[in-house]
Amino acid sequence: MTSETRASPLRRDARRNVERITAAALEAFTERGLDCPLEEIARRAGVSPGTVYNRFGGREALIDAVVPDLAAAKLADAVESARRARDPWERFRAYVEAVGELMAADPALSDIVTRRHDDSPRLRAVCAESFGHAHALLQNAQRAGSLRADFRPEDLSLLFGSVAALARTSPDTWRRLLGFVLDGLRAQAANL
Repeated sequence: MTSETRASPLRRDARRNVERITAAALEAFTERGLDCPLEEIARRAGVSPGTVYNRFGGREALIDAVVPDLAAAKLADAVESARRARDPWERFRAYVEAVGELMAADPALSDIVTRRHDDSPRLRAVCAESFGHAHALLQNAQRAGSLRADFRPEDLSLLFGSVAALARTSPDTWRRLLGFVLDGLRAQAANL
């Protein structure tokens, strides 16, 4: 929302418009990704595109108003489920697979993880927190000797970018190919 909308109370009809726009945006972003046209969001909300711009100021502000809390919760769930695994390798693998599942199921999460909309301050913070946890999982698996020592944190971003591209173009294939990559990331594979 714009600072004007936050600073002063909204009329009831304006408040309803904001609620309809945020609900429509969440639905559209989840279905089509964060590049979904704002005109489509306006149509789904039953308002004019001008109302979307008037209330939110543009795409990044709308994304920041709608997506970060949901993204934070989903990524935190991926971290939490990974932490329940029995050893460092399984925790790392579980995290990568859980994030892959999120990206395949939700185009908005795919855009978030691959940082396609890095202008959104709240989303940058959500990603930074999640990648901080991922880095710790990665380091723990390397210290345990189960993850290749030459795998770096920035390689994880490349891996997620590949999974996102595969999930968009070949939804039935990404899991199988991710399995091949994970097998290749095992420490014993580094000696081949």
